[in-house]
Amino acid sequence: MVRVLIIDDEALARQRVRHLLTTVQDIDVIGESKTGTDAIEKIRNLQPDLIFLDIQMKDMTGFEVLEALPKEELPMVIFITAYDKYAIKAFDVFAFDYLLKPFKDERFHRSVENALTNLRQQQPQSPNQELGVLLDYLRQPTAPPTAPRSKMLPLKSSGKISFVDMNDIQYITGSGYYIEIFTTDKKYLLRETLTSILTKLDQAQFLRIHRSSIINLQFLNEVIYGSGGEIEVQMKNGELLRLSKSYRDEFFQKLGI
Repeated sequence: MVRVLIIDDEALARQRVRHLLTTVQDIDVIGESKTGTDAIEKIRNLQPDLIFLDIQMKDMTGFEVLEALPKEELPMVIFITAYDKYAIKAFDVFAFDYLLKPFKDERFHRSVENALTNLRQQQPQSPNQELGVLLDYLRQPTAPPTAPRSKMLPLKSSGKISFVDMNDIQYITGSGYYIEIFTTDKKYLLRETLTSILTKLDQAQFLRIHRSSIINLQFLNEVIYGSGGEIEVQMKNGELLRLSKSYRDEFFQKLGI
């Protein structure tokens, strides 16, 4: 059995990876980590064969996690990223696999199959040596910092521009050319369409579930099935929003259900 550790600061992302791995033979998910600090400790203690490693986490980058470990303790890595262009170029140069959020199920399974093949064929030390070369390359002074993309969303309304952190947006409703953005502590009314605002949001975090609503998956609380076949999503603040049939496939695929 191949021992797998999932490292990502997003609960839904971890849940999806774990769900997809249930369909793969010879895989044993031995744990999850939502911070880099916890990941370092678990890699040392659990000694996984393969890790799924998010590049950008709240406390440190995935690269910093690897740099904190002795080379002989490094497992095989499938990187997960949403926007790190420099890292993606490095992965291509050194033939490392990565999953670009949002990734499709087929792409995920292809990565896992390649990793399992390599683990069976390679000498134990080989992945560690290659990772060491990659980390040395990324440490070069010419390498740009791997800082996360700005999460601030500018909202122009009533003669002023407000800057709202995307992480504070719970959901957005709209009708015609007007939308309402509901944050954790405020509501914004804008003259804009849902289609237009969606292009400005983090596609890994926000999802349209109806012609009149977009949700932030981080604030999703429950999925509720009605007796008539209707489905509603309940947000963490108790708000109920309808999930329309035309968006159901994408919604459940995003959740890995």
